Amino acid sequence: MANSGQFTIELEQEDDGRWIGEVLTLPGMMAYGQTRAKALAAVQALALHSMADRLEHGEALPDEFLNVSFLAA
Repeated sequence: MANSGQFTIELEQEDDGRWIGEVLTLPGMMAYGQTRAKALAAVQALALHSMADRLEHGEALPDEFLNVSFLAA
């Protein structure tokens, strides 16, 4: 569960060498990268785009989303 706007990202290396990052508290927020750093950046960008899209369309976000940080696990 999100705590004070912090989202835990799980990073794993796939059998083919690619990395996948997943924001555990945001269903469907997963992104691949050729390196761990690229997967981390890609999934952070995806989560931020998703939240920005919701704001642009007038959809409510929980208060903790207004101050966001990410922790790589």
